[in-house]
Amino acid sequence: MNKILVIDDESWLREMIRLALEQQGFEVIEAADSTSGSAKARELLPDLILCDVNMGRAGSGYSTLEKLRADAATAAMPFILMTGMADSAGMRHGMELGADDYLPKPFKVDELYAAVNARLRKVKTVRDDAERKLTTLRTHISMMMPHEMRTPLNGIISNAELLATAANTLGPAAIAEMGQEISKSGQRLERLIENFLFYARLEIVATDADSVIALRSAKITAPSNLVRPTAIAQAEIAGRLPDLTLELADGALAMAEEYFKKIVAELVQNAFKFSEAGSPVHVSLKAAGEEIEFSVHDHGRGFSTEHIQRIDAYVQFERKMKDEQGLGLGLAIAKKLAELHGGRLAITSRKDTGTTVVVKLPKPKNS
Repeated sequence: MNKILVIDDESWLREMIRLALEQQGFEVIEAADSTSGSAKARELLPDLILCDVNMGRAGSGYSTLEKLRADAATAAMPFILMTGMADSAGMRHGMELGADDYLPKPFKVDELYAAVNARLRKVKTVRDDAERKLTTLRTHISMMMPHEMRTPLNGIISNAELLATAANTLGPAAIAEMGQEISKSGQRLERLIENFLFYARLEIVATDADSVIALRSAKITAPSNLVRPTAIAQAEIAGRLPDLTLELADGALAMAEEYFKKIVAELVQNAFKFSEAGSPVHVSLKAAGEEIEFSVHDHGRGFSTEHIQRIDAYVQFERKMKDEQGLGLGLAIAKKLAELHGGRLAITSRKDTGTTVVVKLPKPKNS
């Protein structure tokens, strides 16, 4: 049974709304002013709030809305403002504060039902979608994480056991080699966990419109200063600095530095991973109309059309044929970051001839 909080200083109106909603099976809570209404919202956590805009000395619906939106426990509650003065300026002000809908007074019972049911249906749709995504995420994690974490752990444990039990029979070269293997496995595990947590954070951000808006308000004035050192660092890790070519032209970019560096690092790392030493990896940055275009091209084995269509978190291409490291999260993270910032990621690839990954991101609105 859905709980609805009605905040209005007129007792006859609260009574009318309560009787009408109870006939539809709703549980109704009443409050006569802004203070008690806010307190009941925090205490009882209703599924929906109906609040009068102008309650005289009993408070303002706008101030009630503002207080509840500022509290984490009540920030996401659906909120409908009731008003006899539904002018455009007042409606705009209410929407800016976070109102979900307006119900102009006087209203008919059918109009009340329509507004309430529409808002509750939207909440249910959002919750069902979030639950579906969470279920999918759990399934992928349960299938992929145990194997992916076990692989580097096996390398760490087996080499550590050898060092612990047979160190006196091993030469310095063998001990050094085992130490290097432990270090490589540890770094692989660390990156796996970091990317897993990073992607999970992006999934959470994607469900909150305010967080997405905040993401898009960031700005980078000279992205080439991030691309150059990040790409060079990945080339050095791969031992392929001579294979890297850079073609960088600056333009302001609507993204935080942390996220753009992540896109660059993941895409350049993949280019080196899926191509042979001695083959070029070309990294480009340029303005393209109202967008900034970042691209990475390699001459590696490429992806099939089917693989490109299946880019997603925890999808590993040709796992049985090629023992590549990682969960396949790199491309998924870059794609998710681009989309969260109002951009897009596209891949063109041919098997055994190479791949080009292009990320197009919007320029800041005020640039």
